[in-house]
Amino acid sequence: MRRVYIVGIAFGILLFLVISALLARVFSANSAEQSAITSLVQSEARGDVNAILGEIRGCRTDPSCRTRAAVNAAALKRAGAVSIIQIQPSTSFSLGGTEGTARVAWNVNGSHPFVQCVKVRRAGNPISGLRVELLEASRRIPSDADCPARY
Repeated sequence: MRRVYIVGIAFGILLFLVISALLARVFSANSAEQSAITSLVQSEARGDVNAILGEIRGCRTDPSCRTRAAVNAAALKRAGAVSIIQIQPSTSFSLGGTEGTARVAWNVNGSHPFVQCVKVRRAGNPISGLRVELLEASRRIPSDADCPARY
């Protein structure tokens, strides 16, 4: 009887550890999304069109995306360090793939904030792994505006 309790406790501990590891993978997707968006706005602030094209999935082959990347690079180029004021993630929790819009507010050296929307895809699952892809970035929008339906 004692052996059954020990096996049951060991199984419970193992199950807890597996579930914890899977949830940690899910929660790390938020961090990956924030990192990808931060990298994108840093590229925009540097005016680096080539880097922007590399940050957004499929942008190199999409003429409208290439144009928007060039416009953003020219319009948002600023000297100095980028500070992220706020990122509203595309989703707060997802066990599988989702697609949504994140909103980011940022500035450079205390300038007025720049606000943009970024279409984000989270793909995969907790077992095989989750990945984050940026699909589109809007032009600058007014600080109090909602994200546009189309970029």
